[in-house]
Amino acid sequence: MSKKDNGAPLILSYLNEKNRPYSAQDVFCNLQKQHGFGKTAVVKAMELLSLEGKITEKMYGKQKIYFANQSQFKNVSEEELKAMNSQISQLTAEAQALTHSCRQLDAELKELSSSLTTEEMMSEVRELKAECSGYAARLEKIKSATNHVTPEEKEKVYKDRDVYVKEWKKRKRLASDMVNAILEGYPKSKKQFLEEVGVETDEDCKVVVPTT
Repeated sequence: MSKKDNGAPLILSYLNEKNRPYSAQDVFCNLQKQHGFGKTAVVKAMELLSLEGKITEKMYGKQKIYFANQSQFKNVSEEELKAMNSQISQLTAEAQALTHSCRQLDAELKELSSSLTTEEMMSEVRELKAECSGYAARLEKIKSATNHVTPEEKEKVYKDRDVYVKEWKKRKRLASDMVNAILEGYPKSKKQFLEEVGVETDEDCKVVVPTT
């Protein structure tokens, strides 16, 4: 804005277009970014426009409010006001409907954006098919193997295990009773005795008797 141009014509045009009350601060905030007006220049321009009778100035408490000179606008009849209000209601409803539609479209767009593209889907299908082929070949290999364990062999293994575990427990109990009997007349500790005779316990080997 040049020094000669205080922005008054633009401010006057803005107030006439909006035809609603504004403070100098409101006008400054609304026009500063687009036109680069300074706040002092806006205040002076609005005061000048008011003195020239081009806009109207009103005091509300300690604040000055400015609005377009209403004498430039033609009088509106009651019927016209009703028609305007009806149009405003209709346009408001249309705007709300469009807003709702835009939100739905935005949601659909986000959903589509997060979905796989056709190329990505085809690539994933190829990977899954290759994975399935690998599993199928592995399954066929297992089926064709000749070293399967029969149910009878499996049952025998479990029975043998039970026998060995019971024998383990029995021998451990007998060994423990024997050691305890010796320790009754032995002057040293159990640990020292086991070290001297070279006995390793399950605990020394960090093994636990399985449950049957």
